[in-house]
Amino acid sequence: QVQLVESGGGLVQPGGSLRLSCAASRSISSASAMGWARQAPGKQRELVASMSVGGSTNYANSVKGRFTISRDNAKNTVYLQMNSLKPEDTAVYYCNMRFAPTDQSYWGQGTQVTVSS
Repeated sequence: QVQLVESGGGLVQPGGSLRLSCAASRSISSASAMGWARQAPGKQRELVASMSVGGSTNYANSVKGRFTISRDNAKNTVYLQMNSLKPEDTAVYYCNMRFAPTDQSYWGQGTQVTVSS
């Protein structure tokens, strides 16, 4: 079993920035993929950023150029840097990781991000 703990959410004004962190309870060097998804009230959960084991990244069109996913293997932590935040970015953000060899998927508990003036 792997525990993922997100942090860094909060209230920010439009145009502001936040950095989310996702700390894993085991080494992420064996993670086959990792990503961040979000879910706004009344909407389906959507994947906004992902990173493969080789380090390649993908972003949803809605966040491309504003969000950056990164990892620190020494700290077993994945980050989501969010810049130029908009009210429509308001959601609960969830971290996801899959680990070899079974590719089992794990989710964190979520952290609330609210963009409002």
